[in-house]
Amino acid sequence: MWNGDALDLDAYLAHLGYEGDRSPTLQTLRELHRAHVLSVRWENLDAVLRGDVPLDLATLQSKMIGNARGGYCFEHVSLYAAALERLGFTFFAVLGRIRMGSPKLLPTTHAMLIVDIDGRRWLSDTGFGASPLEPIEMKADGTGTATTDGVWAYRLRRGEVTPGAEGWTLYQPAREGESDDTGDGWMARHTFTLDPQYPVDFRTANHFIATSSHSPFSYRPFIQRVLPDRLHLLDNRTLTTVRPGADGGPKVRELEPEEVPKVLSDVFGIDLTPKDATLLLTKLV
Repeated sequence: MWNGDALDLDAYLAHLGYEGDRSPTLQTLRELHRAHVLSVRWENLDAVLRGDVPLDLATLQSKMIGNARGGYCFEHVSLYAAALERLGFTFFAVLGRIRMGSPKLLPTTHAMLIVDIDGRRWLSDTGFGASPLEPIEMKADGTGTATTDGVWAYRLRRGEVTPGAEGWTLYQPAREGESDDTGDGWMARHTFTLDPQYPVDFRTANHFIATSSHSPFSYRPFIQRVLPDRLHLLDNRTLTTVRPGADGGPKVRELEPEEVPKVLSDVFGIDLTPKDATLLLTKLV
């Protein structure tokens, strides 16, 4: 299904710096999830620069393994799914609706994996950018999970996610000025149902994200890098650094266009070719 047999698994694991066990256990899943989030960059530069984001495994391996480039959720999850399939995990993909304070019902444009291990189900959300550093358990009784990955806190709850549709909502603590969707300080980041999705479904949603004028990812550079103690975000020319529990809130700086390629390299570890760096400058506003 996910072309795991065509994946260069050794190269992928080496890129992650993973040298642990390869059996499909919860411990392996936790370590792989964390290593993927910390090692593979999140960026939408191909959509902005070229209006085309291929999802075939050969392209994903060339771009994201052994290279200082990354991708967004459909690329991350397609690559990650190939690895889990190769390692023998039982899982399926789902699509979710981003919330992040939006009052509108948004399309299903976020990809995730649901992994089943020993009768327990786990949300493995590696493609959000500011992704959790660990899988989050989806408790069978639907009571939800409040958890931390050691740095960031999350709440996962089951309930109605769109009119008449039962699903799950992943929450994060709301910062000052952000939407408090629960009344006790939590903002919904995305919702999802458990309808299995397949590579063909990824291609459909990916086409919208990469090409539609209604998708901000098609025309505005957006880069994220999560580290064990902080999160860096670049939205067009606005650089934001968030530290959990930091006094004074996020640090925000507006960059000059000419600074952006160097910041991509120094802060995000993304080295553009001279041609792409020049092209990027024409896309910044």
